[in-house]
Amino acid sequence: MFLLYEYDIFWAFLIISSFIPILVFLISGILAPISKGPEKLSSYESGIEPISDAWLQFRIRYYMFALVFVVFDVETVFLYPWAMSFDVLGVSVFIEAFIFVLILVVGLVYAWRKGALEWS
Repeated sequence: MFLLYEYDIFWAFLIISSFIPILVFLISGILAPISKGPEKLSSYESGIEPISDAWLQFRIRYYMFALVFVVFDVETVFLYPWAMSFDVLGVSVFIEAFIFVLILVVGLVYAWRKGALEWS
């Protein structure tokens, strides 16, 4: 039988944990001083005058390299449980893992051909 009173603690925790951040933001918005001077509106507030604009453009190649790294790092996280329980799971899981690695190798070859792994 499904009884709702068993979830009273969950709902109380959810409501309280939702109201605390809202309450903190409201209190900080009310108590915080509002002063917008030239120092506050400048790019840096460390006391050093900015030399140029704060917006610097980075080459997309750095982001692509990081994205490929993250994909293969996550692959390792997914393959570790398969490797630890290989003897229990059997051949069907080995075939699934092989297909998973094959898809990632195809992605690696694609990224390699597109030049996402080149630093120059």
